[in-house]
Amino acid sequence: MILASSGMILTFLLAVVFTSATSLSSYASTSESTSSQPINGVVMKGAIVSMKQDDNGSLPAPQDYIEDSLKMISRAGLNHVRFVFYWEAYERDPEAFIKEIKSVAHAADKYGLKIIYDNHQWHTSSWLEEMATGFPWSLFQDNSKYSRGGGGNTPDKAAKVFWADWWNRSVKDKQGKDGWTLMAEFLKEIVLAVDNHSSTLGYEILSEPHVHNQGQWSKIGKFNSFITAELRNITSKTIVYSMNVPVDLNSPIKISPKNLAKMAPSSKENIAFKVSVYGVPDGDGYQEKRFDMFLKTSDLTGVPLYIGEWNNVVRTKEGGISKLNPDSSELTKTDAKQILGALKKAGVWGTAFWRWDYQEVDTASFNLASDKNGKLVPTKYLGILEDTVETIYGPSGGTSTSDDAKENNLINELVKTGKFREAEAKEFVTKLMQSGTDTAPTTDTAPATDTAPTTDTAPATDTTTTSNTDGSVAETRSSNNEDNNTNNQSSNTNTNNPEEYDDLNDLVHDVKNHVVDNDDISLNAFQDSGAYQGADEQTQDCIDLAGKIGDNLIDQEIVRCSEDTNFFQNQIASTDDNNDNTDDNNDNNNNADDTRN
Repeated sequence: MILASSGMILTFLLAVVFTSATSLSSYASTSESTSSQPINGVVMKGAIVSMKQDDNGSLPAPQDYIEDSLKMISRAGLNHVRFVFYWEAYERDPEAFIKEIKSVAHAADKYGLKIIYDNHQWHTSSWLEEMATGFPWSLFQDNSKYSRGGGGNTPDKAAKVFWADWWNRSVKDKQGKDGWTLMAEFLKEIVLAVDNHSSTLGYEILSEPHVHNQGQWSKIGKFNSFITAELRNITSKTIVYSMNVPVDLNSPIKISPKNLAKMAPSSKENIAFKVSVYGVPDGDGYQEKRFDMFLKTSDLTGVPLYIGEWNNVVRTKEGGISKLNPDSSELTKTDAKQILGALKKAGVWGTAFWRWDYQEVDTASFNLASDKNGKLVPTKYLGILEDTVETIYGPSGGTSTSDDAKENNLINELVKTGKFREAEAKEFVTKLMQSGTDTAPTTDTAPATDTAPTTDTAPATDTTTTSNTDGSVAETRSSNNEDNNTNNQSSNTNTNNPEEYDDLNDLVHDVKNHVVDNDDISLNAFQDSGAYQGADEQTQDCIDLAGKIGDNLIDQEIVRCSEDTNFFQNQIASTDDNNDNTDDNNDNNNNADDTRN
Protein backbone atom coordinates (compact mmCIF):
# COMPACT_ATOMS: atom_id res chain seq x y z
CA MET A 1 0.00 0.00 0.00
CA ILE A 2 1.20 3.51 -0.75
CA LEU A 3 2.88 5.51 2.01
CA ALA A 4 0.45 8.04 3.39
CA SER A 5 3.02 10.74 4.09
CA SER A 6 4.37 10.90 0.58
CA GLY A 7 1.85 8.97 -1.47
CA MET A 8 0.16 11.93 -3.11
CA ILE A 9 3.47 13.53 -4.06
CA LEU A 10 4.88 10.25 -5.29
CA THR A 11 1.74 9.55 -7.30
CA PHE A 12 1.85 13.00 -8.83
CA LEU A 13 5.49 12.65 -9.83
CA LEU A 14 4.97 9.20 -11.27
CA ALA A 15 2.19 10.66 -13.38
CA VAL A 16 4.50 13.34 -14.69
CA VAL A 17 7.08 10.71 -15.56
CA PHE A 18 4.67 8.47 -17.42
CA THR A 19 2.74 11.10 -19.31
CA SER A 20 5.80 12.83 -20.72
CA ALA A 21 8.45 10.12 -20.51
CA THR A 22 11.52 10.18 -22.68
CA SER A 23 14.60 8.00 -22.67
CA LEU A 24 17.06 9.81 -20.44
CA SER A 25 20.77 9.25 -20.40
CA SER A 26 22.36 7.65 -17.37
CA TYR A 27 24.56 9.47 -14.92
CA ALA A 28 28.32 9.38 -15.31
CA SER A 29 30.78 9.31 -12.46
CA THR A 30 33.92 11.38 -12.52
CA SER A 31 35.92 8.27 -13.32
CA GLU A 32 34.12 7.94 -16.64
CA SER A 33 35.02 9.86 -19.77
CA THR A 34 32.83 12.92 -20.19
CA SER A 35 34.86 14.62 -22.88
CA SER A 36 31.99 14.58 -25.37
CA GLN A 37 29.49 16.07 -22.99
CA PRO A 38 30.74 17.61 -19.75
CA ILE A 39 28.59 19.61 -17.41
CA ASN A 40 28.50 23.21 -18.63
CA GLY A 41 27.29 26.08 -16.53
CA VAL A 42 28.13 29.11 -14.45
CA VAL A 43 29.62 30.13 -11.15
CA MET A 44 26.79 31.70 -9.16
CA LYS A 45 27.07 33.88 -6.10
CA GLY A 46 24.25 33.85 -3.59
CA ALA A 47 22.92 36.64 -1.39
CA ILE A 48 22.96 35.64 2.31
CA VAL A 49 25.71 33.06 1.78
CA SER A 50 28.01 35.69 0.24
CA MET A 51 27.83 38.26 3.02
CA LYS A 52 30.82 39.44 5.02
CA GLN A 53 30.59 38.75 8.72
CA ASP A 54 29.96 42.39 9.71
CA ASP A 55 27.81 43.11 6.65
CA ASN A 56 24.87 45.35 7.47
CA GLY A 57 24.42 47.27 4.24
CA SER A 58 24.80 45.01 1.22
CA LEU A 59 22.63 45.58 -1.81
CA PRO A 60 19.63 43.29 -1.31
CA ALA A 61 19.07 40.60 -3.91
CA PRO A 62 16.18 40.98 -6.36
CA GLN A 63 12.97 39.26 -5.33
CA ASP A 64 13.08 35.51 -6.08
CA TYR A 65 16.77 35.82 -6.97
CA ILE A 66 17.60 32.11 -6.52
CA GLU A 67 14.51 30.81 -8.31
CA ASP A 68 14.72 33.25 -11.22
CA SER A 69 18.47 32.76 -11.63
CA LEU A 70 18.32 28.98 -11.90
CA LYS A 71 15.35 29.21 -14.24
CA MET A 72 17.25 31.57 -16.57
CA ILE A 73 20.41 29.47 -16.41
CA SER A 74 18.49 26.32 -17.34
CA ARG A 75 16.62 28.05 -20.16
CA ALA A 76 19.95 29.23 -21.56
CA GLY A 77 20.83 25.60 -22.34
CA LEU A 78 23.14 25.10 -19.36
CA ASN A 79 22.99 22.22 -16.91
CA HIS A 80 25.31 23.14 -14.06
CA VAL A 81 25.94 25.71 -11.34
CA ARG A 82 28.98 26.02 -9.10
CA PHE A 83 27.30 27.76 -6.19
CA VAL A 84 29.62 29.95 -4.12
CA PHE A 85 29.29 30.34 -0.36
CA TYR A 86 31.56 31.71 2.39
CA TRP A 87 32.20 30.28 5.83
CA GLU A 88 32.06 33.67 7.54
CA ALA A 89 28.54 34.21 6.14
CA TYR A 90 27.47 31.04 7.95
CA GLU A 91 28.92 32.26 11.23
CA ARG A 92 27.09 35.55 10.73
CA ASP A 93 23.63 33.91 10.42
CA PRO A 94 23.56 30.10 10.29
CA GLU A 95 19.80 29.78 9.96
CA ALA A 96 19.45 32.21 7.04
CA PHE A 97 22.55 30.69 5.42
CA ILE A 98 21.17 27.13 5.41
CA LYS A 99 17.77 28.37 4.28
CA GLU A 100 19.32 29.89 1.15
CA ILE A 101 21.40 26.77 0.49
CA LYS A 102 18.25 24.65 0.67
CA SER A 103 16.43 27.02 -1.68
CA VAL A 104 19.16 26.41 -4.27
CA ALA A 105 18.73 22.63 -4.01
CA HIS A 106 14.96 22.84 -4.39
CA ALA A 107 15.11 25.20 -7.39
CA ALA A 108 17.84 23.10 -9.03
CA ASP A 109 15.65 20.01 -8.69
CA LYS A 110 12.87 21.93 -10.37
CA TYR A 111 14.93 23.14 -13.32
CA GLY A 112 17.12 20.09 -13.89
CA LEU A 113 20.46 21.64 -12.87
CA LYS A 114 23.41 19.97 -11.18
CA ILE A 115 25.01 21.88 -8.30
CA ILE A 116 28.52 21.85 -6.87
CA TYR A 117 28.51 23.71 -3.55
CA ASP A 118 31.75 25.69 -3.40
CA ASN A 119 33.41 26.66 -0.11
CA HIS A 120 34.93 29.86 -1.42
CA GLN A 121 37.47 32.34 -0.10
CA TRP A 122 38.87 35.48 -1.66
CA HIS A 123 41.81 37.17 0.06
CA THR A 124 41.30 34.90 3.08
CA SER A 125 38.72 36.77 5.21
CA SER A 126 37.07 40.14 5.78
CA TRP A 127 38.88 40.14 9.13
CA LEU A 128 42.16 40.66 7.31
CA GLU A 129 40.89 42.82 4.45
CA GLU A 130 37.73 44.88 4.13
CA MET A 131 36.97 43.77 0.56
CA ALA A 132 37.71 40.10 1.23
CA THR A 133 35.38 37.25 2.21
CA GLY A 134 36.11 33.77 3.48
CA PHE A 135 37.20 32.37 6.84
CA PRO A 136 35.09 33.28 9.92
CA TRP A 137 36.23 35.78 12.50
CA SER A 138 36.21 33.20 15.29
CA LEU A 139 39.53 31.94 13.91
CA PHE A 140 41.19 35.37 14.19
CA GLN A 141 39.73 37.30 17.11
CA ASP A 142 41.67 35.68 19.92
CA ASN A 143 45.08 35.58 18.26
CA SER A 144 47.20 38.74 18.17
CA LYS A 145 49.19 37.36 15.22
CA TYR A 146 46.21 37.94 12.93
CA SER A 147 45.88 41.70 13.19
CA ARG A 148 42.63 43.20 11.95
CA GLY A 149 43.10 44.67 8.47
CA GLY A 150 46.56 43.15 8.07
CA GLY A 151 45.90 42.10 4.45
CA GLY A 152 44.53 38.86 3.04
CA ASN A 153 46.13 38.63 -0.43
CA THR A 154 48.99 36.25 -1.19
CA PRO A 155 51.79 38.89 -0.88
CA ASP A 156 50.51 40.18 2.48
CA LYS A 157 52.39 39.27 5.64
CA ALA A 158 49.25 38.67 7.70
CA ALA A 159 47.93 36.25 5.09
CA LYS A 160 51.23 34.37 5.01
CA VAL A 161 51.15 33.96 8.78
CA PHE A 162 47.57 32.71 8.83
CA TRP A 163 47.96 30.24 5.95
CA ALA A 164 51.20 28.84 7.39
CA ASP A 165 49.34 28.16 10.66
CA TRP A 166 46.40 26.74 8.74
CA TRP A 167 48.52 24.17 6.92
CA ASN A 168 50.24 23.29 10.20
CA ARG A 169 46.80 22.75 11.72
CA SER A 170 47.55 25.21 14.49
CA VAL A 171 44.70 27.68 13.86
CA LYS A 172 42.20 27.28 16.71
CA ASP A 173 39.07 28.99 18.00
CA LYS A 174 38.76 30.28 21.56
CA GLN A 175 37.58 26.85 22.75
CA GLY A 176 40.81 25.36 21.42
CA LYS A 177 39.22 23.40 18.57
CA ASP A 178 41.41 23.29 15.48
CA GLY A 179 40.37 24.88 12.19
CA TRP A 180 40.39 21.70 10.13
CA THR A 181 37.86 20.06 12.42
CA LEU A 182 35.75 23.22 12.52
CA MET A 183 35.70 23.43 8.71
CA ALA A 184 34.73 19.76 8.43
CA GLU A 185 31.85 20.36 10.83
CA PHE A 186 30.75 23.39 8.82
CA LEU A 187 30.85 21.52 5.50
CA LYS A 188 28.88 18.65 7.03
CA GLU A 189 26.08 21.12 7.73
CA ILE A 190 25.96 21.86 3.98
CA VAL A 191 25.97 18.15 3.11
CA LEU A 192 23.21 17.33 5.56
CA ALA A 193 21.10 20.15 4.12
CA VAL A 194 21.26 19.15 0.44
CA ASP A 195 22.78 15.70 -0.04
CA ASN A 196 19.41 14.00 -0.47
CA HIS A 197 18.64 16.16 -3.52
CA SER A 198 19.32 14.66 -6.94
CA SER A 199 20.44 18.09 -8.11
CA THR A 200 23.40 17.91 -5.72
CA LEU A 201 26.42 16.87 -7.72
CA GLY A 202 29.07 17.48 -5.10
CA TYR A 203 31.06 19.74 -2.83
CA GLU A 204 34.24 21.80 -3.23
CA ILE A 205 36.50 21.65 -0.18
CA LEU A 206 38.16 25.09 -0.37
CA SER A 207 38.59 27.27 -3.42
CA GLU A 208 42.09 28.44 -4.33
CA PRO A 209 44.02 27.98 -1.08
CA HIS A 210 47.22 29.99 -0.62
CA VAL A 211 50.67 28.45 -1.05
CA HIS A 212 53.64 30.49 0.12
CA ASN A 213 56.50 27.97 0.15
CA GLN A 214 57.39 24.58 -1.31
CA GLY A 215 56.87 22.78 1.99
CA GLN A 216 53.15 23.50 1.94
CA TRP A 217 52.21 21.34 -1.09
CA SER A 218 52.10 18.05 0.81
CA LYS A 219 50.43 19.72 3.80
CA ILE A 220 47.57 20.76 1.54
CA GLY A 221 47.30 17.13 0.48
CA LYS A 222 46.92 16.11 4.13
CA PHE A 223 44.25 18.78 4.62
CA ASN A 224 42.32 17.65 1.51
CA SER A 225 42.62 14.03 2.64
CA PHE A 226 41.27 14.90 6.09
CA ILE A 227 38.26 16.85 4.81
CA THR A 228 37.50 14.23 2.16
CA ALA A 229 37.57 11.44 4.73
CA GLU A 230 35.28 13.40 7.04
CA LEU A 231 32.76 14.12 4.30
CA ARG A 232 32.85 10.53 3.06
CA ASN A 233 31.28 9.55 6.38
CA ILE A 234 28.03 11.16 5.23
CA THR A 235 28.18 11.50 1.43
CA SER A 236 29.41 9.57 -1.58
CA LYS A 237 28.88 12.41 -4.04
CA THR A 238 31.66 14.16 -5.93
CA ILE A 239 34.28 15.98 -3.87
CA VAL A 240 36.29 18.72 -5.57
CA TYR A 241 39.64 20.07 -4.46
CA SER A 242 41.09 23.25 -5.91
CA MET A 243 44.29 24.53 -7.43
CA ASN A 244 46.25 27.01 -5.34
CA VAL A 245 47.00 30.70 -5.68
CA PRO A 246 49.20 32.25 -6.84
CA VAL A 247 49.52 30.35 -10.11
CA ASP A 248 52.60 32.05 -11.46
CA LEU A 249 54.78 29.71 -13.52
CA ASN A 250 57.86 31.63 -12.36
CA SER A 251 56.91 31.74 -8.68
CA PRO A 252 59.44 30.67 -6.01
CA ILE A 253 56.87 28.16 -4.70
CA LYS A 254 57.91 26.00 -7.69
CA ILE A 255 54.51 25.28 -9.15
CA SER A 256 54.66 22.14 -11.30
CA PRO A 257 52.57 19.06 -12.10
CA LYS A 258 54.50 17.11 -9.48
CA ASN A 259 53.82 19.65 -6.73
CA LEU A 260 50.22 20.20 -7.76
CA ALA A 261 49.70 16.44 -7.58
CA LYS A 262 50.73 16.51 -3.92
CA MET A 263 47.52 18.41 -3.14
CA ALA A 264 45.30 15.50 -4.17
CA PRO A 265 43.49 13.66 -1.37
CA SER A 266 44.76 10.16 -0.67
CA SER A 267 41.42 8.65 -1.69
CA LYS A 268 40.69 9.62 -5.29
CA GLU A 269 37.38 7.87 -5.83
CA ASN A 270 34.84 10.28 -7.31
CA ILE A 271 37.18 13.28 -6.97
CA ALA A 272 37.66 16.23 -9.35
CA PHE A 273 40.44 18.84 -9.53
CA LYS A 274 39.20 22.40 -9.97
CA VAL A 275 41.29 24.89 -11.95
CA SER A 276 40.65 28.34 -13.40
CA VAL A 277 41.19 29.39 -17.02
CA TYR A 278 41.11 33.10 -17.84
CA GLY A 279 42.33 33.09 -21.41
CA VAL A 280 42.55 30.92 -24.51
CA PRO A 281 44.47 27.78 -23.42
CA ASP A 282 45.38 26.78 -26.97
CA GLY A 283 48.28 28.64 -28.55
CA ASP A 284 51.93 29.43 -27.97
CA GLY A 285 51.63 31.68 -24.96
CA TYR A 286 51.45 31.68 -21.21
CA GLN A 287 47.89 30.34 -20.97
CA GLU A 288 48.76 27.24 -22.97
CA LYS A 289 51.76 26.44 -20.73
CA ARG A 290 49.63 26.94 -17.65
CA PHE A 291 46.81 24.74 -18.90
CA ASP A 292 49.24 22.07 -20.06
CA MET A 293 50.57 21.97 -16.49
CA PHE A 294 47.06 21.24 -15.22
CA LEU A 295 46.57 18.49 -17.80
CA LYS A 296 49.81 16.83 -16.75
CA THR A 297 48.71 17.06 -13.12
CA SER A 298 45.49 15.29 -14.02
CA ASP A 299 47.49 12.56 -15.73
CA LEU A 300 49.69 12.11 -12.65
CA THR A 301 46.81 11.85 -10.21
CA GLY A 302 44.20 10.19 -12.40
CA VAL A 303 41.77 12.91 -11.27
CA PRO A 304 39.72 14.66 -13.99
CA LEU A 305 39.91 18.41 -14.54
CA TYR A 306 37.00 20.62 -13.59
CA ILE A 307 37.23 24.13 -15.03
CA GLY A 308 35.46 25.79 -12.11
CA GLU A 309 36.07 29.28 -13.52
CA TRP A 310 36.63 30.47 -17.06
CA ASN A 311 36.52 33.81 -18.84
CA ASN A 312 38.86 36.02 -20.82
CA VAL A 313 40.82 38.74 -19.02
CA VAL A 314 43.81 41.00 -19.55
CA ARG A 315 46.41 41.40 -16.82
CA THR A 316 49.02 44.13 -16.52
CA LYS A 317 52.08 44.44 -14.30
CA GLU A 318 51.84 46.77 -11.32
CA GLY A 319 54.88 46.90 -9.07
CA GLY A 320 56.04 43.54 -10.32
CA ILE A 321 52.65 41.94 -9.64
CA SER A 322 50.33 40.91 -12.45
CA LYS A 323 46.85 42.33 -11.82
CA LEU A 324 43.54 42.13 -13.62
CA ASN A 325 42.88 45.13 -15.86
CA PRO A 326 39.07 45.54 -16.02
CA ASP A 327 39.16 48.27 -18.67
CA SER A 328 41.15 46.11 -21.11
CA SER A 329 39.31 42.85 -20.43
CA GLU A 330 36.48 41.77 -22.72
CA LEU A 331 34.83 38.56 -23.91
CA THR A 332 33.79 38.23 -27.54
CA LYS A 333 32.04 35.35 -29.26
CA THR A 334 35.36 34.43 -30.84
CA ASP A 335 37.11 34.36 -27.45
CA ALA A 336 34.40 32.21 -25.93
CA LYS A 337 34.43 29.70 -28.78
CA GLN A 338 38.22 29.41 -28.68
CA ILE A 339 38.27 28.84 -24.93
CA LEU A 340 35.39 26.39 -24.71
CA GLY A 341 36.55 24.63 -27.86
CA ALA A 342 39.99 24.08 -26.34
CA LEU A 343 38.43 22.77 -23.12
CA LYS A 344 36.28 20.33 -25.05
CA LYS A 345 39.32 19.18 -27.02
CA ALA A 346 41.15 18.53 -23.75
CA GLY A 347 38.28 16.35 -22.50
CA VAL A 348 37.66 18.23 -19.26
CA TRP A 349 35.08 16.92 -16.81
CA GLY A 350 33.07 20.13 -16.61
CA THR A 351 33.08 23.91 -16.95
CA ALA A 352 31.61 26.87 -15.08
CA PHE A 353 31.71 30.42 -16.48
CA TRP A 354 32.66 33.22 -14.07
CA ARG A 355 30.15 34.56 -13.08
CA TRP A 356 26.45 35.00 -12.24
CA ASP A 357 25.81 37.73 -9.67
CA TYR A 358 23.24 40.48 -9.25
CA GLN A 359 25.89 42.84 -7.84
CA GLU A 360 27.91 44.91 -10.28
CA VAL A 361 31.66 44.45 -10.74
CA ASP A 362 34.28 46.42 -12.66
CA THR A 363 34.97 43.70 -15.24
CA ALA A 364 31.98 43.81 -17.59
CA SER A 365 32.16 40.19 -18.74
CA PHE A 366 31.93 39.01 -15.12
CA ASN A 367 28.24 39.95 -15.19
CA LEU A 368 25.89 37.39 -16.73
CA ALA A 369 22.97 39.03 -14.96
CA SER A 370 22.15 42.45 -13.60
CA ASP A 371 19.74 43.95 -11.08
CA LYS A 372 17.52 46.50 -12.81
CA ASN A 373 15.37 48.20 -10.19
CA GLY A 374 14.83 44.97 -8.29
CA LYS A 375 14.36 42.81 -11.38
CA LEU A 376 16.97 40.31 -12.53
CA VAL A 377 17.84 40.62 -16.23
CA PRO A 378 20.51 38.86 -18.32
CA THR A 379 23.42 40.72 -19.89
CA LYS A 380 24.78 40.22 -23.39
CA TYR A 381 27.37 37.80 -22.01
CA LEU A 382 24.71 35.21 -21.17
CA GLY A 383 23.76 35.25 -24.84
CA ILE A 384 27.41 34.75 -25.79
CA LEU A 385 27.71 31.83 -23.38
CA GLU A 386 24.46 30.24 -24.56
CA ASP A 387 25.49 30.50 -28.23
CA THR A 388 28.96 29.16 -27.48
CA VAL A 389 27.75 26.08 -25.63
CA GLU A 390 25.32 25.33 -28.46
CA THR A 391 28.03 25.85 -31.10
CA ILE A 392 30.63 23.68 -29.35
CA TYR A 393 28.36 20.92 -28.06
CA GLY A 394 25.33 21.09 -30.34
CA PRO A 395 21.73 22.22 -29.75
CA SER A 396 21.19 19.82 -26.86
CA GLY A 397 24.76 20.08 -25.58
CA GLY A 398 24.34 20.64 -21.88
CA THR A 399 20.68 21.69 -22.13
CA SER A 400 18.69 20.83 -19.04
CA THR A 401 15.19 19.92 -20.16
CA SER A 402 12.07 19.58 -18.07
CA ASP A 403 12.64 15.83 -18.12
CA ASP A 404 15.78 16.29 -16.02
CA ALA A 405 13.75 18.17 -13.43
CA LYS A 406 11.01 15.53 -13.46
CA GLU A 407 13.59 12.83 -12.99
CA ASN A 408 15.25 14.73 -10.12
CA ASN A 409 11.96 15.26 -8.32
CA LEU A 410 10.85 11.66 -8.67
CA ILE A 411 14.18 10.32 -7.43
CA ASN A 412 14.01 12.65 -4.42
CA GLU A 413 10.51 11.50 -3.51
CA LEU A 414 11.39 7.83 -3.85
CA VAL A 415 14.40 8.29 -1.56
CA LYS A 416 12.25 10.17 0.97
CA THR A 417 9.97 7.15 1.33
CA GLY A 418 12.88 5.34 2.98
CA LYS A 419 12.34 2.35 0.67
CA PHE A 420 14.90 3.38 -1.95
CA ARG A 421 18.55 4.29 -1.78
CA GLU A 422 19.50 6.91 -4.34
CA ALA A 423 21.10 4.42 -6.72
CA GLU A 424 18.01 2.23 -6.60
CA ALA A 425 15.73 5.22 -7.21
CA LYS A 426 17.81 6.34 -10.21
CA GLU A 427 17.78 2.85 -11.71
CA PHE A 428 14.05 2.50 -11.15
CA VAL A 429 13.21 5.94 -12.60
CA THR A 430 15.45 5.45 -15.62
CA LYS A 431 13.82 2.10 -16.35
CA LEU A 432 10.34 3.60 -16.04
CA MET A 433 11.15 6.50 -18.32
CA GLN A 434 12.84 4.33 -20.92
CA SER A 435 9.96 1.87 -21.03
CA GLY A 436 7.57 4.79 -21.30
CA THR A 437 9.03 6.00 -24.59
CA ASP A 438 7.14 3.33 -26.54
CA THR A 439 3.76 4.26 -25.13
CA ALA A 440 3.75 7.84 -23.89
CA PRO A 441 3.97 11.07 -25.90
CA THR A 442 7.18 13.01 -25.51
CA THR A 443 7.23 16.72 -24.82
CA ASP A 444 10.88 17.64 -24.46
CA THR A 445 14.22 16.66 -25.86
CA ALA A 446 16.54 14.99 -23.41
CA PRO A 447 20.32 15.46 -23.42
CA ALA A 448 21.92 13.31 -26.07
CA THR A 449 24.66 11.99 -23.81
CA ASP A 450 25.67 11.78 -20.18
CA THR A 451 25.54 15.21 -18.60
CA ALA A 452 25.67 14.92 -14.86
CA PRO A 453 28.52 13.19 -13.03
CA THR A 454 27.45 11.74 -9.71
CA THR A 455 27.86 8.64 -7.62
CA ASP A 456 25.68 5.57 -7.46
CA THR A 457 24.92 5.67 -3.77
CA ALA A 458 23.66 8.09 -1.16
CA PRO A 459 22.52 7.74 2.41
CA ALA A 460 18.97 6.45 2.56
CA THR A 461 16.47 8.71 4.28
CA ASP A 462 14.89 7.35 7.45
CA THR A 463 11.13 7.57 6.97
CA THR A 464 8.36 6.14 9.10
CA THR A 465 5.91 4.24 6.94
CA THR A 466 2.20 3.71 7.35
CA SER A 467 -0.30 1.34 5.82
CA ASN A 468 -2.71 4.00 4.61
CA THR A 469 -3.63 3.98 0.97
CA ASP A 470 -4.18 6.78 -1.47
CA GLY A 471 -7.07 7.74 -3.70
CA SER A 472 -7.66 6.25 -7.11
CA VAL A 473 -4.65 3.93 -7.07
CA ALA A 474 -6.03 2.31 -3.94
CA GLU A 475 -9.28 1.75 -5.80
CA THR A 476 -7.45 -0.40 -8.35
CA ARG A 477 -6.19 -2.58 -5.51
CA SER A 478 -9.70 -3.23 -4.18
CA SER A 479 -11.19 -3.79 -7.61
CA ASN A 480 -12.55 -7.28 -8.10
CA ASN A 481 -12.82 -7.60 -11.85
CA GLU A 482 -14.18 -10.98 -12.84
CA ASP A 483 -14.16 -12.51 -16.27
CA ASN A 484 -17.29 -14.68 -16.44
CA ASN A 485 -16.70 -15.48 -20.07
CA THR A 486 -13.48 -17.37 -19.39
CA ASN A 487 -13.99 -21.13 -19.18
CA ASN A 488 -10.45 -22.33 -19.74
CA GLN A 489 -8.97 -24.48 -17.00
CA SER A 490 -5.64 -23.60 -15.45
CA SER A 491 -2.73 -26.00 -15.51
CA ASN A 492 -1.89 -24.82 -11.97
CA THR A 493 -5.20 -25.66 -10.29
CA ASN A 494 -3.37 -27.48 -7.53
CA THR A 495 -2.04 -24.31 -5.90
CA ASN A 496 -3.23 -20.89 -4.81
CA ASN A 497 0.31 -19.57 -4.37
CA PRO A 498 1.10 -17.07 -7.19
CA GLU A 499 4.85 -17.56 -6.77
CA GLU A 500 4.50 -21.20 -7.87
CA TYR A 501 2.81 -20.51 -11.21
CA ASP A 502 4.83 -21.15 -14.36
CA ASP A 503 2.52 -19.34 -16.75
CA LEU A 504 1.09 -15.83 -16.30
CA ASN A 505 -2.07 -16.64 -18.28
CA ASP A 506 -2.82 -19.54 -15.96
CA LEU A 507 -2.36 -17.31 -12.93
CA VAL A 508 -4.61 -14.59 -14.36
CA HIS A 509 -7.28 -17.20 -15.12
CA ASP A 510 -7.22 -18.50 -11.55
CA VAL A 511 -7.30 -15.01 -10.02
CA LYS A 512 -10.37 -14.13 -12.08
CA ASN A 513 -12.09 -17.35 -11.03
CA HIS A 514 -11.15 -16.96 -7.35
CA VAL A 515 -8.91 -20.00 -7.30
CA VAL A 516 -6.19 -17.53 -6.20
CA ASP A 517 -7.13 -14.81 -3.74
CA ASN A 518 -4.02 -13.20 -2.28
CA ASP A 519 -3.55 -9.57 -1.33
CA ASP A 520 -0.11 -10.00 0.20
CA ILE A 521 2.25 -11.25 -2.52
CA SER A 522 5.98 -10.64 -2.12
CA LEU A 523 7.25 -8.82 -5.21
CA ASN A 524 10.74 -10.29 -4.82
CA ALA A 525 9.35 -13.82 -4.55
CA PHE A 526 7.00 -13.35 -7.48
CA GLN A 527 9.82 -12.03 -9.66
CA ASP A 528 11.49 -15.43 -9.34
CA SER A 529 8.39 -17.25 -10.62
CA GLY A 530 8.00 -18.68 -14.08
CA ALA A 531 4.83 -16.61 -14.52
CA TYR A 532 6.75 -13.36 -14.06
CA GLN A 533 9.87 -14.33 -15.98
CA GLY A 534 7.83 -15.54 -18.94
CA ALA A 535 5.99 -12.22 -19.24
CA ASP A 536 7.11 -9.49 -21.64
CA GLU A 537 9.15 -6.56 -20.36
CA GLN A 538 6.26 -4.05 -20.37
CA THR A 539 4.14 -6.36 -18.21
CA GLN A 540 7.06 -6.93 -15.84
CA ASP A 541 7.58 -3.17 -15.52
CA CYS A 542 3.91 -2.69 -14.72
CA ILE A 543 4.04 -5.38 -12.02
CA ASP A 544 7.26 -3.89 -10.63
CA LEU A 545 5.61 -0.49 -10.36
CA ALA A 546 2.58 -1.90 -8.57
CA GLY A 547 4.73 -3.78 -6.08
CA LYS A 548 7.47 -1.22 -5.64
CA ILE A 549 5.33 1.72 -4.59
CA GLY A 550 3.42 -0.40 -2.08
CA ASP A 551 4.27 -2.74 0.74
CA ASN A 552 3.18 -5.80 -1.24
CA LEU A 553 1.66 -6.96 -4.52
CA ILE A 554 -2.04 -7.73 -4.90
CA ASP A 555 -3.34 -10.45 -7.22
CA GLN A 556 -5.71 -8.06 -9.01
CA GLU A 557 -2.73 -5.83 -9.90
CA ILE A 558 -1.19 -8.74 -11.78
CA VAL A 559 -4.44 -9.12 -13.69
CA ARG A 560 -4.50 -5.41 -14.51
CA CYS A 561 -0.95 -5.51 -15.84
CA SER A 562 -1.63 -8.58 -17.95
CA GLU A 563 -4.57 -6.84 -19.62
CA ASP A 564 -3.13 -3.32 -19.94
CA THR A 565 0.51 -2.58 -19.21
CA ASN A 566 -0.37 1.13 -19.11
CA PHE A 567 -3.19 0.68 -16.60
CA PHE A 568 -1.43 2.13 -13.57
CA GLN A 569 0.12 5.04 -15.44
CA ASN A 570 -3.36 5.97 -16.67
CA GLN A 571 -4.73 5.74 -13.14
CA ILE A 572 -1.86 7.85 -11.84
CA ALA A 573 -2.38 10.39 -14.61
CA SER A 574 -5.99 10.67 -13.53
CA THR A 575 -4.83 11.36 -9.98
CA ASP A 576 -2.41 13.93 -11.41
CA ASP A 577 -5.32 15.82 -12.97
CA ASN A 578 -7.15 15.83 -9.65
CA ASN A 579 -4.02 17.08 -7.88
CA ASP A 580 -3.60 19.83 -10.48
CA ASN A 581 -7.14 21.02 -9.81
CA THR A 582 -6.49 20.97 -6.08
CA ASP A 583 -3.23 22.88 -6.54
CA ASP A 584 -4.99 25.47 -8.68
CA ASN A 585 -7.58 25.99 -5.98
CA ASN A 586 -4.86 26.29 -3.34
CA ASP A 587 -2.96 28.80 -5.49
CA ASN A 588 -6.10 30.89 -5.86
CA ASN A 589 -6.60 30.83 -2.11
CA ASN A 590 -2.97 31.76 -1.50
CA ASN A 591 -3.19 34.62 -3.96
CA ALA A 592 -6.27 35.88 -2.20
CA ASP A 593 -4.40 35.78 1.11
CA ASP A 594 -1.45 37.66 -0.40
CA THR A 595 -3.70 40.56 -1.36
CA ARG A 596 -4.43 41.18 2.30
CA ASN A 597 -0.76 41.84 3.16
